[in-house]
Amino acid sequence: MPVRQRPSHEGFVSAYTDLAKDVREAGLLGRRHLYYWTEITVAVLSFAGIWVVFAVLGDSWFQLLLAGALGVVVTQFGFLGHDAAHRQMFDSAAWNAWTARILAGVFAGLSFSWWRAKHSRHHQGPNRAGYDPDIAPGAISFTPDVIAARTGLSGWLAHRQGWFFFPLLALEGANLHVSSVRATLDRSSTEPWRRLEAFLVVTRLTAYVAVLVWFLPLGLAAAFLATQMAVFGFCLGAAFAPAHKGMPIVPATMKLDFFRRQVMVSRNVHGSPLVDFALGGLNYQIEHHLFPNMPRPNLKRARPLVRAHCERAGIPYTEVGLVHSYALVVGYLNNVGLRARDPFDCPLAGRWR
Repeated sequence: MPVRQRPSHEGFVSAYTDLAKDVREAGLLGRRHLYYWTEITVAVLSFAGIWVVFAVLGDSWFQLLLAGALGVVVTQFGFLGHDAAHRQMFDSAAWNAWTARILAGVFAGLSFSWWRAKHSRHHQGPNRAGYDPDIAPGAISFTPDVIAARTGLSGWLAHRQGWFFFPLLALEGANLHVSSVRATLDRSSTEPWRRLEAFLVVTRLTAYVAVLVWFLPLGLAAAFLATQMAVFGFCLGAAFAPAHKGMPIVPATMKLDFFRRQVMVSRNVHGSPLVDFALGGLNYQIEHHLFPNMPRPNLKRARPLVRAHCERAGIPYTEVGLVHSYALVVGYLNNVGLRARDPFDCPLAGRWR
């Protein structure tokens, strides 16, 4: 039986070039203006509608249902801001930037510039140790070295962090707001439009809390805020988590071409239109990382092309169901400390060394 030769670095570059050509010829990089204007309109009307019902409902614990709904709607603004930041919506870079700035700042209370800088590093080196901010040491540890350095209560929690991961996501909304405020108020920052973003973010958050305290008793206002923030943080975090958590961590010194670097550490989640909505299109993570400026509704259409090219190039294309993806995330996080010292030391990685 003949031995199949492993494709060369140039071969993978050529494979991506061929894939990009097929994607362009299929029209999958074309703008989807009607889709995005519809999504923005529905989100804005939903946001306004919730506040109308809020005013009518008044002092009632049923307000917490509205708080949960608001958390879901704000998550959708987060997804729309993400798409605009990736220049998926419009041909004009300025239109995309200002749309992202307004959607993120006014409706979600987040800094566009802060998030763009952080997210750009993630796309340049997904799951790369010491580079990708999404796997930097924090409340959750992603590499054995970080786990080994934690002792006492911190160490005990680190070895069981998978079980705490999803509850911790409820705090992610507050964390994102705090990080945004800090970034916009940082006078040493050279980010353009920092002062405007500071005004948008701070004004939005201040007005939000003021409205709650004005219309509701203090206890109910606090419960509304906590519920909305928890739902927002959980929904957004649960959408991003399956994409890379539990996939191989790439050592800082490892060299990989763009095609393998994006596919091998990304995971797709298949499912229904409801999954597509809940995850904001991020369930097509492989396609998104290969073509970051591809409009969200085209990612699903690009999937068969990408999968076929990966198969021909011999690059594993990982796709699982939603529940399975979360089980993989929890299992990985609970066992980070038991893994090899080289976080990319696995049969899959060894094949490409």
